[in-house]
Amino acid sequence: MDVLRWPVIGRFLRWRRARTTVQLVLLTAAAIVVLHGFTGPDLAPRNLGSVLTWVHYRGLLLVALLVAGNVFCMGCPFVLVRDAARRLHAPRRTWPRLLRSKWTGIALLVLVLFSYELFDLWALPAGTAWLILAYFGAAIAIDVMFTGAGFCKYVCPIGQFNFVASGISPLEVQVRDVSTCGTCATVDCIRGRREAGRPDTIVQRGCELHLFLPNKVGNMDCTFCLDCVQACPHDNIGLLARAPAAELADDRPRSSLGRPSRRADLAVLAVIFTFGALLNAFAMTAPVHDVEEWLARTLNLHSEGPVLALVFLGALVAAPLVLVGGAALLTRRLVSASASDRPPAGLTVRRFAHALVPLGFGLWLAHYGFHLLTGALTVIPVAQSAVVDLAGWAALGEPRWTWVGMRPGSVLPIQLGAVTLGAFGSIALACLIAGREHPRTAVRAALPWMVVTVVLTLLSVWVFLQPMEMRGTSFVG
Repeated sequence: MDVLRWPVIGRFLRWRRARTTVQLVLLTAAAIVVLHGFTGPDLAPRNLGSVLTWVHYRGLLLVALLVAGNVFCMGCPFVLVRDAARRLHAPRRTWPRLLRSKWTGIALLVLVLFSYELFDLWALPAGTAWLILAYFGAAIAIDVMFTGAGFCKYVCPIGQFNFVASGISPLEVQVRDVSTCGTCATVDCIRGRREAGRPDTIVQRGCELHLFLPNKVGNMDCTFCLDCVQACPHDNIGLLARAPAAELADDRPRSSLGRPSRRADLAVLAVIFTFGALLNAFAMTAPVHDVEEWLARTLNLHSEGPVLALVFLGALVAAPLVLVGGAALLTRRLVSASASDRPPAGLTVRRFAHALVPLGFGLWLAHYGFHLLTGALTVIPVAQSAVVDLAGWAALGEPRWTWVGMRPGSVLPIQLGAVTLGAFGSIALACLIAGREHPRTAVRAALPWMVVTVVLTLLSVWVFLQPMEMRGTSFVG
C-alpha cells in the first residue's frame, strides 16, 4: 500500500506546496497560542496557550504517530520560519562532527521534561508562549549558521521524541524499486534537483537529513518532509505501509545512522523515552508529592529544584541502571556458560533497549490520551473566550464552560489497553531480537527483558489507577 497513490490524500501529498500548506496551518496555531498565552487570562484552563499545547497538541501528536507517522515534523512551523530566515542569511558551515549524535537532543529532552514539572508549565500560559518562542529562536539561530537540518536531527527535543515514537508508525518513506535507484546517476533525493543547464541552481532540495533512500531503514531521523519525493526524477519514492515496530528489531546498517547496536545514544534515547513516560505520568499523581516530601525531610532540602532533580535521577538514571543493566547482565549469563563467549553488557543493552519502545509509546499514549479525552471539548469554550479577549466581541458565541470531555473513569480502560498492547509489543520485540542475536538460546536471552517489561507494566498500571491531576481542564464556569 502506497499512500501517495491514494486519490485525494496522495494527490495532496504529492503537491509541491503540500508541506508549506500544513506548516502555515501550524504556524497560525502557534501564533494564536503565543498571542493568547501572553495576553489571555492567567488561569491556564481558560487560555489557548495552555489548552492547545498541553491538552490537545500532545494527545493528537501521539494519535498521528500511531495511525500515520511523523506528521508534526512534516508540518513543523519552526522549519518554515527558518527557511525564510535562510533567504536573508544563507548557512555556510557544516554541523560539527563532534556533535553528530543524539546526546544534545537527549539532554534537552530531559531538560524540557524537568522544566515542565519544576515550573508547572501547564499552569503558565506565558511560560508556554516563551517556550514556543525559544524553539523558534533555536531553530533559526542554528539553521542559519549550519547547512542541512542540524536542529531537527541533533537538537530538537520534540524531533527526538518523534523519531523514537515513529518506530511504531505503520508508514515509512521508502523506494518502490531498488533497482531503479541502482541505475540513477544524479542521486537527486540527496543532492536535490538542479535547474537544466545550471547545475549550481537547486530547484528542489533533497533530504536535508542525509538519508539516502536505497539504504534507509525505518523512520529514525525521517521528518516525513517528502522533499525526496519531489526531488526524485523517476517517481520512485512512496509512503508505504509496513509492519509497525519491525524496524526496532532490525539491526541492519542504516543510511546516516550506521548499525543501531553500535550507537549508545540511540539506546539511551529509547530508554529515556520509556522511563520518561512512566516518570511523566507518575509526576501527576498524589504519591509523587509524598516521595518529594520524604526526600526533603530526609535530606533537609528546602527548595523544589534539588528534590525534583533527585526524583529525575532516580527514575531516569538509577532505575534504568538497575533494570536495564541487570537484564543485560542476566542475558549474558543465560546465553552462554562460558564467560569468554558472552557478549559485552554494553552491546547487549544496545541490542535490546529498543524493545522497550512499544511499552514507552503505550505509556505516553495512555497519559496524553487521558488529557486529550477528558478535555477534548475544552478547546471550544476557550476559543470562544479567546475571541472575546482578542476581538472584543463574541464572534463565536458565548463560551460554553460546561463542555469538557469524557469522565476519567471512562478513559481508564483505554489507558490500560494502550499499556497492555505496548507491553505485548515490547515482549514480541525482545523475542525477535533474541532470536536474531542468540538463535540457540532465544527464550533464555529474551526472558530478562520480558521481566523488565512486566515490572514496568505493573508499575504503570498502578500509576494510572491513582487519581490524576486534571491539568488544563479543572475549571468551573
